[in-house]
Amino acid sequence: MPGTTAAALGQRIETARHAAGLTRRQVCDVSGVSISMIRKTEGGERRPSDAVLDALARAVQTTPEELLGGPRRTDSRVHQAVPELARKHLRDAEVLARRVRERLHDGTAVGPDSLEIHRLAVAVELGEQQDLQDAVTAATRWAPPRELPAERRSHYYIDLGRAHMLLGRPQHAKESLLVARRIAPQHVREHGQVRAEPATLVRLSRGRDEQLLQFARWAKAV
Repeated sequence: MPGTTAAALGQRIETARHAAGLTRRQVCDVSGVSISMIRKTEGGERRPSDAVLDALARAVQTTPEELLGGPRRTDSRVHQAVPELARKHLRDAEVLARRVRERLHDGTAVGPDSLEIHRLAVAVELGEQQDLQDAVTAATRWAPPRELPAERRSHYYIDLGRAHMLLGRPQHAKESLLVARRIAPQHVREHGQVRAEPATLVRLSRGRDEQLLQFARWAKAV
């Protein structure tokens, strides 16, 4: 299963479990996978075998392909090629973005700002450590300008939170989610991926972070 890090795969499994409204005990009962293995898999400590991944996918009502972040299984050469193809696409887009101002073209936003937003989104989807690190480093030098629609700016910080989660930085993830809420509260509250992250953050903080608990309750994550 190359091309997806253990951390990225674990987060997808945990997100799918929360979306299905299941506890680890329930997933264990349905899948036959031990709670210990589920916990280690979701935490990125263990990479599941194909058999375990199949069982977990069935239990959380999805497919192994969805958990791996793609429409179907492909051979290892294709998985290995995807990150480099994505990086080439971003390099090409960077050249083009330098030539135009931020604007809509055939209904699609193009320009330097859209490139930065897309760069982060691609890094999160690939789940590759170096891409994630480069993206969060870029976020320290750039922020979505106020001229962009609030939902686009908010979504950027949601993705930034996901990137920090994948890099094992829960405090930074929390801060990103709080920024996203300040920009577009309703967008954040209705965003499917937002509900899984606060639940995970609350678990990691053992419920001791009152600000995080308030956010998680507001987002209906706990």
